[in-house]
Amino acid sequence: MTALSAHAAAADAPSDLARLSAVDLLAGYRRKRFTPVDVVEDIIAALDATHTRCNVVVTAMYEQARADAKRLAAAMRAGEPCGPLAGVPVTIKDLVFVAGVPAYAGSPMNKSFVPDADAAVVSALKAAGAIITCKTTTCESGYKLTADSPVTGLTRNPWNPSHTSGGSSGGAAAAVASGCGPIAIGTDGVGSIRVPSSFCGVFGLKPTFGLVPRSPGFAPPSWASLAHTGPITRTVADAALALETIAIHDLRDAASLAVAQRRFDASPRPLTGLRIGASADLGYAAVAPDVRAAFAKAVAVLEDCGARISGDHPGIDSRILERTLKPIAFIEQAAAVAHKTGDELADCDTDYRDVIAAGRSYAGVDYVEAGYRRTQMRAAFVDLFSRVDALVTPTVAVTAFGAGQLGVASIDGTPVDPHLGWSPFSWPINLAGLPAATVPCGFDRDGLPIGLQIIAPWLDEPTIFKIAAAFEEAQPWAGRWPEMRR
Repeated sequence: MTALSAHAAAADAPSDLARLSAVDLLAGYRRKRFTPVDVVEDIIAALDATHTRCNVVVTAMYEQARADAKRLAAAMRAGEPCGPLAGVPVTIKDLVFVAGVPAYAGSPMNKSFVPDADAAVVSALKAAGAIITCKTTTCESGYKLTADSPVTGLTRNPWNPSHTSGGSSGGAAAAVASGCGPIAIGTDGVGSIRVPSSFCGVFGLKPTFGLVPRSPGFAPPSWASLAHTGPITRTVADAALALETIAIHDLRDAASLAVAQRRFDASPRPLTGLRIGASADLGYAAVAPDVRAAFAKAVAVLEDCGARISGDHPGIDSRILERTLKPIAFIEQAAAVAHKTGDELADCDTDYRDVIAAGRSYAGVDYVEAGYRRTQMRAAFVDLFSRVDALVTPTVAVTAFGAGQLGVASIDGTPVDPHLGWSPFSWPINLAGLPAATVPCGFDRDGLPIGLQIIAPWLDEPTIFKIAAAFEEAQPWAGRWPEMRR
């Protein structure tokens, strides 16, 4: 019995069902130890408690969830086939469409918007029998790496509510970390799955660009060439289960990859012979001392698991933020609201309006030139992965900062860009379109989580699962809970 299974076996009383993994929920249903009705009621109670403390829910879908749970419970009693995720509760980030449910996307511009179709991932989850419980908080249109918005206010970190959850999938990560169900769906344009997962001490996966479709769209459809959709979970096995469901081809998304559906093995195995490049700073980043120390220990764990560690990294130009990412990200963000007037933007977040103004200030040639530099950066990763099977870095250069802050302006005495400079390891991976995940690897001196980022070649999610599962077995995290859930 694994550490997680032992924890689950001790925790499957009705008052603790909300904390079980998806794998253990499915096992409990098969053994008739509880029903989806029991689970959903516990999930709703956990969401209510967490929302009061951390502000994670935008739109509750509790009555529909209860109805779905009753329907599935009846089908299970009758022995009818119900789908691979039957009865597993899932939350959906408010950038992702659920038909008939408001999609505010954290923006006053969307105060009356209700999509009439499910996003492809939502359709896939429903078809698999998952139960959607709510929409979770995000920043405005996913433009920054916190989940604060003029629509929902501040989303807070369950480990310390005076600190940010990170973002923009902040409500999703905080809910999973607090035991509000095993799976959340987030999106990631410059780190928006990995940053909050790192800050909240959970597992987050950004798949290869295009592996999971984004259709019929976000609200508004920003970060066109950067945004990925993926799962946030407590365990590696749950993320594998979720990805098997949502990694589908959808012709409505021009970037959707026409690849066959796959199974992902998240069973822990030795890493014998696996070549892993490890870099604490990618040669240019400022990193907080506690993060550096946790990263060094995590690399030692991987070496103990059998991996061959080297100092290889892609040698990224330190000017990549200003010369490559900002022209692409800001222009794509501005293009998403190009039809909006100044009056329509008046109630938006001040920083969001600044990003739009910056995007509108660039010329078309800036976008094209940034695309050339992006191609060169991708070539550097191609060269790197001829020498190693994966790359590990810290997930974020700092731990969670104060709630309501945009970011930090310096790290260990070194000035950084407050928008993106404190997360130097996330957005280069979006530019490259690579798969990447974060696993919890420690805590800072104030008890805030630290993450280890695992990056693999294009469409090589299996290597990420292999490394993450080995690390999870060697240094388990699923049994550690914020104070509010102990």
